[in-house]
Amino acid sequence: MDSLQTGSEVDGFRLGEVMHVGSMASIYRLAGPQGELPLVIKIPRLGGAERAVNVIAFEVCRMVLGALAQGRSHPTLVAFGDVETTPYLVMEYIEGARLHEWVQRAPVSADEIARLGSALALALHEIHLQDVVHLDLKPTNVLYRRDGHAVLVDFGLAHHSHYPDLLAEELRFPVGNWVYMAPEQVLGVRCDPRSDIYALGGLLYELATGRTPHGHPRSTRELRRRLYRDPIPPRALVAATPGWLQEVILRCLELDARDRYTSAAEVAFDLVNPGDVDVGERGRRDRAPGWSMRVRRCVTAVPPSAALSGERYEETATGRHIKQLVELRRWARPLQLPEERVTYHVLESDKPAGALIDYAKLNEVDQILIGAPREAAARLFRGVSEQVVADAPCTVTVVRPRTDA
Repeated sequence: MDSLQTGSEVDGFRLGEVMHVGSMASIYRLAGPQGELPLVIKIPRLGGAERAVNVIAFEVCRMVLGALAQGRSHPTLVAFGDVETTPYLVMEYIEGARLHEWVQRAPVSADEIARLGSALALALHEIHLQDVVHLDLKPTNVLYRRDGHAVLVDFGLAHHSHYPDLLAEELRFPVGNWVYMAPEQVLGVRCDPRSDIYALGGLLYELATGRTPHGHPRSTRELRRRLYRDPIPPRALVAATPGWLQEVILRCLELDARDRYTSAAEVAFDLVNPGDVDVGERGRRDRAPGWSMRVRRCVTAVPPSAALSGERYEETATGRHIKQLVELRRWARPLQLPEERVTYHVLESDKPAGALIDYAKLNEVDQILIGAPREAAARLFRGVSEQVVADAPCTVTVVRPRTDA
């Protein structure tokens, strides 16, 4: 299959012009005796040096497209070849412009975003109703027919709830376009339609601002930042962004899927009916997220149970753990963090600095805010903040308690 070119034949199909050559597959128009046919053929890259995910994605695409009912929101699968002999997918040719063309001109008007976004949301709703989650939305995977109807292409990373999830079973890393990937996908969850709503929000964000909500991560460390960091509000980048549009975009981009729209149809409705959008705090934000939006974990390190023991409940392992959690919550209370955006952890170790550093490495922490020890604690935690500053794999800020003059 490596020597294919225009004019070659694959299982009786004659290849026309090359439409796309990607890292996972190549796409050609099909030609007939009278010229080009309204069909394309997708041929996976399965050479010796290619990635195993290419094989899995081919099988997934064939399975999902074959299961979807014929409709206008995705290509119709016409024929396919077996991966063991001659792998290919013959599909309907979609004539239309890709969303990428509008993204290149971003920022675009709110009316245009509403038109493009509502059509895309309805296309997503159609496949979600058939228990399919796309999981690879990006500007090149969305086309618009001449009448404005959105079409989703490339289902190689999709999930169908009625079929085995081959990607989840065989791979152990986040698969998909990292730019628009939802936080739960980063953690391996591949079955939630609200992941597509998050990616939709990312596309709307890019159309409104000309930027992606989380940049272009190149490492899993950078990718995991979206687990705890909200994007800069569109109005902070493009002041003319209407509040209703920002409300829609940021609701799609909520870190917790439970805080997003429950269906893509709801997104489409709000985009078509901006006057009905209830603009709240999300829609009014006009600056980058502060500490209240970024802090996610409050951590303290205490000596292990064997180092401190006693007969009172407060001195038992359970009692001390609860006491430390209470203290952490009291410490964080002045920060006014939303309850759903913060977690509390107590680490037991006779080397507290090492425990904090290991925790930061394991959880790919972006920034540590640590207090300098008071005099009473200095005997037990001498030099902890200094060691954390020296060895932590991230930014460290040491805060000293205010003293009365």
